[in-house]
Amino acid sequence: MKKKVIANKQGRRADVGEYKIYRILPNHEVRAVGPFVFLDYVPQILHAADEPRRIVNGEGAHPHRGIATLTYVLNGEADHFDSNGHHARVYSGGAQWMKAGTGIIHDEAMNPDPNAGDRLTHGFQFWVNLPAKNKAEKPDYRPVQADEMPKIALEENAGWLKVIAGEYERHASPIPAYLEQLIYHIQLQPGKAFSLNARENLEYAVFLPAVSAVVNGIVYEERELLLFDTKEGVIALENPSDAAVDIIVFGGAPYTEPVVAQGPFVMNTQSEIATAYSDFFEGRYGKIQYEQ
Repeated sequence: MKKKVIANKQGRRADVGEYKIYRILPNHEVRAVGPFVFLDYVPQILHAADEPRRIVNGEGAHPHRGIATLTYVLNGEADHFDSNGHHARVYSGGAQWMKAGTGIIHDEAMNPDPNAGDRLTHGFQFWVNLPAKNKAEKPDYRPVQADEMPKIALEENAGWLKVIAGEYERHASPIPAYLEQLIYHIQLQPGKAFSLNARENLEYAVFLPAVSAVVNGIVYEERELLLFDTKEGVIALENPSDAAVDIIVFGGAPYTEPVVAQGPFVMNTQSEIATAYSDFFEGRYGKIQYEQ
């Protein structure tokens, strides 16, 4: 039986500085999907060869507390610095994972991948809501390159499925998880189809980044988010076009603790939000040491 779509919504523009961004989650219809409380989409941009490189220099530095951020780079290079002393770059197909825990400041920039030769940037950032006990842990960080993520070929040359977070058929992502979670990047070849068996009592959503696709027999448009019911069933994906399409499936176990979100902080009570702000303004999240 096919799973039922219970809500669908297109993202709204929410640009940050010079970055063109669509805010996909939260919205008026969908507040969270499993542990995911936030999703920003950076659409594909072709950069000119003489365009200056974006430098991480403090202008974009901002704090987080109570969540883990997961930046997935479809195309480009993501440069990361944080106040816990971490610095790394990941490239097309890779991900930056950062547990904010008790508080951290980070700064990042996206540029074309120097190894790809396509001058493209394209990606996402998810916020993963941490259980209360993990909100009280020290910050952590892990860069994950594309070849560290499992990539499974689909039957009948339909395409592939990459496990960005969670597991698929015993293939596990190296990105840490504190609640059951999943993010799959599925690429379908022209005229091909794939059916995902969805488990009962988990929350599932589909996001179509750049082009339309058929989901459970219905055509949905680019930048559309679909939320499904929590019954066991099938999510049937089809590509009727003459080019490959990318589809993001994500979700996981429902978050059962109280949620209070304000600005860059996601906590369990309003008093914890107040503490998050006071700790930040009192300098307890540290400082980023930028490379010269």
